[in-house]
Amino acid sequence: MNKISPNTMALAPNTSNKKQTVCIFGTGDFGRALGHKMIQAGYPVVFGSRSTQTSSLIPKEAEVLSHAEAAQKAAIIIIAIQRQHYNFLTPLTEILRGKVLVDVSNNLKINQYPESNAEYLAQLVPGAKVVKAFNTVSAWALQSGALDASRQVFVCGDDMEAKQMVTDIVHALGLTPLDQGSLLAAQEIENYPLQLFPMWKFPILLSLGLTTFFFFYSLIRDVIYPYVYEKKDFSFFIAISIPNRICPILALILLALVYLPGVLAAIIQLYRGTKYHRFPDWLDKWMLCRKQLGLVALAFAFVHVLYTLVIPIRSFVRWKISSQIVSQVLNNKTQPLDNTNAWLSDSYLALGILGFFLFVLLGITSLPSVSNNVNWREFRFVQSKLGYLTLILCTAHTMVYGGKWFLNPSSYRWYLPHAYMLSLIVPCTVLVVKCVLIFPCLDKPLRKIRQGWERNPQYSE
Repeated sequence: MNKISPNTMALAPNTSNKKQTVCIFGTGDFGRALGHKMIQAGYPVVFGSRSTQTSSLIPKEAEVLSHAEAAQKAAIIIIAIQRQHYNFLTPLTEILRGKVLVDVSNNLKINQYPESNAEYLAQLVPGAKVVKAFNTVSAWALQSGALDASRQVFVCGDDMEAKQMVTDIVHALGLTPLDQGSLLAAQEIENYPLQLFPMWKFPILLSLGLTTFFFFYSLIRDVIYPYVYEKKDFSFFIAISIPNRICPILALILLALVYLPGVLAAIIQLYRGTKYHRFPDWLDKWMLCRKQLGLVALAFAFVHVLYTLVIPIRSFVRWKISSQIVSQVLNNKTQPLDNTNAWLSDSYLALGILGFFLFVLLGITSLPSVSNNVNWREFRFVQSKLGYLTLILCTAHTMVYGGKWFLNPSSYRWYLPHAYMLSLIVPCTVLVVKCVLIFPCLDKPLRKIRQGWERNPQYSE
C-alpha cells in the first residue's frame, strides 16, 4: 500500500458532509469576522497567532494555537495579515508545503509594489498553493451579512484544485465567487478596493463643469445685469433662485446624455452596416457610465424638488404676493384669473410630477437588488421605453415653463438667452434623432444589423 503524505490527504476532495478545518493566521478585525462567518457555515476554525491566549473577541468555538500548530491542523490557511509581516512564514515553509494559502491582503495605494501581495507570498513560500480571494469583502460586510454591494469575491490562482477549494468556501459563506484566472490577475484584484469611484469620475466632473458654467451664466443674467441697468440688488438669488434654476437644467441635460450615446451608436452601426466593429473608445467609456450619469441627474432632480417646496416660505415671494394684494386693494380692482396661464401652470406642474415619478422609477430599477429580480426584457422596457418617456415629459415640462421666454425680447439680456433655452438643446436633439431612427426605413436595417446581419461582411474584424 502506497504511503500518502498528510498534505496530499488534506487536499483530497471532501466526500463527506463534514467540512474540513480552516486555519486563519491573524486575529484582527477581518480575521475574526471571517472566522465567525465560517463557524456559522459549519467549518471548524483554528486561529494561528503569536499569542495563544484566548480573547473575548475571538469566537468561542474557535481554537487558538501557535502558527506552526495551527498550520498542521488544516489544508487551507487564510493569511489575514499585512504584507510587511509575511516574514514569519519563512520558518514555516516545510509545514506549509502543499497547503493552500489564501491571501486576503490589500495595499494602501494602487500598484504599491512591483508584484502583487499574492505573488510575493508565492515567492516567499514556494511549496504552497497561493490563491487570492476575499480582499474585496470588508469585515463589516461579513458581520452584517454581506450586502449586495459587497457580495462578490474575486478569486485567482495557478492551481485549479486549490481555487476550487476556496470557491467552495466562498459559496458556503453565501458569497458569489468570480474566477479571474491565474495569479497574474492578483495585482488587478488588489487594486479594485483602492479605486475611488472609477465609473463616477466622468459624470461628477461633467456635472461640476456644467454647474459652474450655468451658475456664472445665471449670475450674469439675473444678478449682475439688473444691478448694472436697473440698480436692483438681487444678490440673494444666489441662495435659492439660481440653484433652483441650475438643478433642473442639469437634471435634464444629464438625462439626455444618458440616451445620447445609444443614439450615436445606432448611427455608427447604420453607417458601418455591421455590429462587429468596436465603437470609438470615448463612446465605449461614455456608454459604460450611463447608469452613473442617470443617478447624478436624479440627484439634481431631487434637489430641484426640495428647492421648489420651499418657494412659498421665501421672504421675496411673500413680499411679492403681499405687494400684489396691496396694489389691488389700493386700486380697488381685482385681477381676474387668466385661464391660459392657469392651464400652463398646471400643465408644467403635472408634467414635472409625472417626469419625476418615472425618473425615480428608473433610479430604483438600476439598484442591483431590483435589477436582479427582473428579466432582461423587463429591465430594457423600463430603462429604454420608460426612459425615453421620462425624457419627453421632462423636456415638455421645461418647454411649457420656459416657452414664454423664447419670443420675449426682454429675456435676451446682453444678447444671452435664458438658461432654460440652453438646457433644451441636448434633449431636443436626442428626441428628434430618436424619432428619425424609428422610421421603418432605418429601424428595420438597424434591427437586422443588431441581429448579426452585415451590409459588407469583409468590413468586420
